[in-house]
Amino acid sequence: MKKQIIINCQKVDYTLKRYRRQKKINMIVHQDGSLVVTAPKLISQKFLEKTLQENSQWIEERLNKKKTFQVPTDEKEIRRAKKKARKVIEEKLDFFNQYYQFSFTTISIRNQKTRWGSCSSTGSLNFNYKLIYLSEKLLDYVVVHELCHLWEMNHSVNFWNLVAKRIPDFKERRKDLKKVRI
Repeated sequence: MKKQIIINCQKVDYTLKRYRRQKKINMIVHQDGSLVVTAPKLISQKFLEKTLQENSQWIEERLNKKKTFQVPTDEKEIRRAKKKARKVIEEKLDFFNQYYQFSFTTISIRNQKTRWGSCSSTGSLNFNYKLIYLSEKLLDYVVVHELCHLWEMNHSVNFWNLVAKRIPDFKERRKDLKKVRI
C-alpha cells in the first residue's frame, strides 16, 4: 500500500506492508531510493507514523545516500534529455538573471562526468543535462552558482554573498548536492 509522510517539511513516499505474524516495525531503503516499511497487522497507523517520525534522521540519511538516478544511455534519449535541459535551464537563467542582470555569451548543455556546471572567463555557461533529474531546489542552486561566477570567478566571500541573495540556504543545498552521484 502506497503511503506518504511529512519528515522535516518534506513529503516522503513509502510502501507499507502489513503482516499478521510480524512482531515489530522494519524499515528498508532499497538501492533505487524507495522506502519500504513492514509492520504487524494490528499496529495503528498513528503509532506507525510516530515510529517513522522518531526514526526520521535514519530515514533521511539512507534516502540521501541512495540519491542516484537513471540516465538515458541511448543517444536519441540523451539528445531529447539535453533539449529538455536546455529549455529548463534557459528559463531558470532568465528568472534569476532578472535580479542579477549579468551578461553571458553562450549556454552549453553537456554530458559531463564530474561537474554539474561551469563558467568560463569569456562568459560561457556550461551545464550538465543531468540537472533535470535533480530536485528544483538543487537545480536552482547550480544555476545561481554558475550565474554568480559571471561576476566573481572564484569562491570568495563576495561570491557566496552574491549566491545568498537568491539562495539564502545555499550551504544546505550545496551539502545535499554533494551527496548526489553524477
